[in-house]
Amino acid sequence: DWGTGQSVVFSHGWPLSSDAFEDQMFFLAERGYRCIAHDRRGHGRSSQPWSGNDMDTYADDLAKLVEALSLKDAVHVGHSTGGGEVARYIARHGSKRVAKAVLIGAVPPLMLKTDKNPGGLPRKVFDDIRGGVVSDRSKFFKNLAVPFYGYNRSGAKVSAGVQESFRLQGMLCGFPAAYFCIKAFSETDQYEDLK
Repeated sequence: DWGTGQSVVFSHGWPLSSDAFEDQMFFLAERGYRCIAHDRRGHGRSSQPWSGNDMDTYADDLAKLVEALSLKDAVHVGHSTGGGEVARYIARHGSKRVAKAVLIGAVPPLMLKTDKNPGGLPRKVFDDIRGGVVSDRSKFFKNLAVPFYGYNRSGAKVSAGVQESFRLQGMLCGFPAAYFCIKAFSETDQYEDLK
């Protein structure tokens, strides 16, 4: 919770933490905004519960934070899984405390390939992610940082420090959340949420 002014609430992607937005938060806080980021249930410095790793609970946790801080006219920024969290939060709790929503590379409406979503990704993609988490999640997160930041593109300027930050944030994600959140971000149908 940095700065003062209109609130900008950041919801991070899997398997990261609020630290994923530290650069943007610092930039905006220096320019007159109150920047708030939470570590989603099971991620970062939050508690590590076994249960509740689903979009409904993530959205309800966000609602509790918004209410506890008495936020009004907040701008909600969600990246990846965080975009799903923001969309579900608004769908479940309404927009009376929301000024705007920004979804960046977000998971809605649905990532999994289904009859309803034929352009989605096959289940095997997500099974492989689960397999990577189970077999050696530290190595998996280190390798995932490469495509995540576009370091696999020709001419990319690779930062070993940024890659290590991604791996460390991933390792702060508790094992249950690292595993169960994959289902939440890949299989949650959010077509109605977006309406």
